[in-house]
Amino acid sequence: MSQTIIPLILAGGAGTRLWPLSRGQAPKQFLKLDGKHTLLQQTLMRCAGETFDTRPILVGAVDHRGQLLDTMQMVQRNADIILEPMRRNSCAAIAAGALRALERDKNALVMVLAADHHIPDVAAFEAAAREAAKAAADGKIVTFGIKPRHAATGYGYILPGQADSKTAAKKIERFVEKPDAETATRYLAKGYLWNSGNFLFRAERFVEELAVHAPDILKAVGQALQQAERDRDFIRLAVEPFSASPAISVDYAVMEKTAEAVVLPVDYFWTDIGTWDAVATMMTPDASGNAIVGRGLVQGGHNVMIHSEARVTTVIGCDDLVVITTHDAVLVARKGTTEDVKLLVDRLRAEGFAEADASISRS
Repeated sequence: MSQTIIPLILAGGAGTRLWPLSRGQAPKQFLKLDGKHTLLQQTLMRCAGETFDTRPILVGAVDHRGQLLDTMQMVQRNADIILEPMRRNSCAAIAAGALRALERDKNALVMVLAADHHIPDVAAFEAAAREAAKAAADGKIVTFGIKPRHAATGYGYILPGQADSKTAAKKIERFVEKPDAETATRYLAKGYLWNSGNFLFRAERFVEELAVHAPDILKAVGQALQQAERDRDFIRLAVEPFSASPAISVDYAVMEKTAEAVVLPVDYFWTDIGTWDAVATMMTPDASGNAIVGRGLVQGGHNVMIHSEARVTTVIGCDDLVVITTHDAVLVARKGTTEDVKLLVDRLRAEGFAEADASISRS
């Protein structure tokens, strides 16, 4: 493949399910959950090979501009950093990135990546990108479907259909939302794939599909980019036109409507780091199944994960726990329940706990 792919990295999420470490001031994409690199750094390093353009596009929140710039300096790379004045879900963010890619190259190939996914096999990831690029060059909008490892209830699913005659991609028969456990088990038996939320397309084709299926988003984001303030470090989308964009996901706005969507089945390890249970899959456990980041110790327990920023955190005689400690909050949860952390944060907000969103100093 002679043409390189521009990584378009969505880095504007809040990550409330990873409370208390992830909060409004420091969302999960900027945290070193494995103790080594932030999730955003990992995503950028995954796109460092010759398959990819050396100048990625990042889309993030204006409130996180310093962290976005710091990240690029840490990995010693330049980027187009697009700042959203407010969140408008994934379709508007992708539209902004696709339009910027077109400004750079009218034939641009773009790969949309979330900043909070974990894919350790970089070689397999690059190979999948190259295969998807073949279908994208033919005008398709490719989504990456992960071959399931278990009957997950936290992911959406895709039913693949007829194979494309030129590539390994397949037509999409059906998108489905997050199922219950019984339904997820049936999906596995029928050959459904996990919906990764990663995409590859020609920027021009994606914009054409926006014009048909989501013209209001295209108009609002296009005007916001035209009126953007631009300097050496940032492209600051104009507030008024961007605020007019509907807040809707790209799946609802485009992928479930277009006739050009296909899915590429891939079988590399992939995790959407959306819960503490997912973070645990990134860790290397000891012989008792325990994994510790920071200062912690487990005695007489099994399958425990500890993440401690500074204080010594200890667990005795307990199994199957997630224990997260920061300077101002502690979370203890049984594994398998961490999807409910978002509900806990909502309750903390409702009951007036400032720690739901901010890091509180008590010095």
